[in-house]
Amino acid sequence: MDHFAGLDVSVNETSVCIVDDAGRIVREAKIASEPDALLTVLNNPTYRFKRIGLEAGPLSQWLYSALGEANLPVICVETRHMRAVLQAQINKTDRNDARGIAQMMRAGLYRPVHVKTLRSQKLRMLLTHRKLLQGKAIAVENDLRGTLRNFGLKVGIVGKLKFETRIRELVENLPDLAILVEPLLVVRRVLREQIAVLHRRLLVIVRDDEVCRRLMTVPGVGPVVALTFRATLDVPARFRNSRAVGAALGLTPCKYQSGESDHTGSISRCGDEMMRVMLYEAAQVMLVRSTRWSWLKAWAMQIARRRGMKKAIVALARRLAVIMHRIWVDGTEFSWSRQEAAAA
Repeated sequence: MDHFAGLDVSVNETSVCIVDDAGRIVREAKIASEPDALLTVLNNPTYRFKRIGLEAGPLSQWLYSALGEANLPVICVETRHMRAVLQAQINKTDRNDARGIAQMMRAGLYRPVHVKTLRSQKLRMLLTHRKLLQGKAIAVENDLRGTLRNFGLKVGIVGKLKFETRIRELVENLPDLAILVEPLLVVRRVLREQIAVLHRRLLVIVRDDEVCRRLMTVPGVGPVVALTFRATLDVPARFRNSRAVGAALGLTPCKYQSGESDHTGSISRCGDEMMRVMLYEAAQVMLVRSTRWSWLKAWAMQIARRRGMKKAIVALARRLAVIMHRIWVDGTEFSWSRQEAAAA
């Protein structure tokens, strides 16, 4: 007899529900959200598991890896799809959610998600920490600009290197303000120093990564975009074709069709937000800043003349995702002309 399990994971405790192939509940338990505790329950030889459902969340990668190493058939399930199914329940409790997940595993009503490899998780951590520090540094700078403006002190247009010098010049004759400004300048200096540390680490990784170097042959794609793409896709073979990457990153239009209604909306934005933003910025750089012409830029400019620059940038971001995936899979580089692309 086959068995199916549903795990509703929270930070401290996990609700476990095990059902048989007829849907009858065999066992329910509430245990610590630790791999050892879960394995104590799931490694029982009386159970013959066919699928074990685990909702994607903060602890899912850790628990998924541990259960997978124990040769258990664990599946990480897409959160929005699971939430839509579980909303049919009248009462929402951890116990009921575990029951619902177990029944979804039994009936096959689930949508699996890819759990990133350990290397991609570490790369993602580097990228998110770098972005976090950048955001904090910009917030400090904007706060300094705003508060000093209240006293008629205008910072004006100044680069990152001369920002601190400019602030000190403005408050040089105002010792009471200088005392208040100094802590923020110290914090900003430390943030900028640590951003540089993380960025140097990022550049070292990209320099030693053959995939990232090939991705950077695409116009508008720099080290940050290339490494973000590599960490986000993780395993390119999990996509059935390159066009599926645009949809996975939320860059394809939503579709609503019912009866006589047939509406195509804006992009879904359902994929990885960081990667989507990076592709948008890369597309913007290609169209606005890049001076070298290519068949890809010509294609995007034709869309811009018909539909406007914003829609052209979104379309170009989607096509960049497709091209970068194809470059990764084929082991090639970007072809600047149609003739080169055809020859490749």
